[in-house]
Amino acid sequence: MAPERDGREGRDGRERVGGRADARERAATGATATTRPRTRLDQPMPPRRRLVPEWDPEAFGRLSERIARFLGTGRFIVWMTVVIILWVVWNIFAPRDLRWDNYPFIFLTLMLSLQASYAAPLILLAQNRQDDRDRVNLEQDRKQNERSIADTEYLAREIASLRVGLGEVATRDWIRSELQDLIKEMEEHRRDGQVVFPTVPADRPRGRDVEDR
Repeated sequence: MAPERDGREGRDGRERVGGRADARERAATGATATTRPRTRLDQPMPPRRRLVPEWDPEAFGRLSERIARFLGTGRFIVWMTVVIILWVVWNIFAPRDLRWDNYPFIFLTLMLSLQASYAAPLILLAQNRQDDRDRVNLEQDRKQNERSIADTEYLAREIASLRVGLGEVATRDWIRSELQDLIKEMEEHRRDGQVVFPTVPADRPRGRDVEDR
């Protein structure tokens, strides 16, 4: 009896330990399930904060094209020349207290360098946008040319098939020539006395042809 009791006690102890472990796991699972945030798939995610400022690429591209278009005109060159001349003349002949950029005009050089450093990327951006538009236009032209070539080939095949079909159709001249040959044969047979056929005029008046047409 002792071995059976020991076996029962051992099984009871294992069952108790197993039950406690299952209860702990269920408790842990329930706790994590309640504390874990659930993501809703039917709702949009909140926007993320970005340190880099955002801008509209299309609006910025249009602005760059306007600036590049203005930089490539004679008006910009004239205004820039007038500003530089006034700058130099003022800083040479104005009173010393009112001058802000004495010779060798370092501030003017800095401003021109700054202008060039901003103008070059703007011009490149405008050129890239123009290249993109040209690429799209070329692609559309290529597709249009392909469609035109396909239509031309289709029409050429249709015309060729019509010519072949017309070549197999019996024309009026061919029927007339066959009838004339048949009339000649019948006349020859009548002269020989074999078969008598009613005479059919070989030549038809031209007015009838005109009416048939």
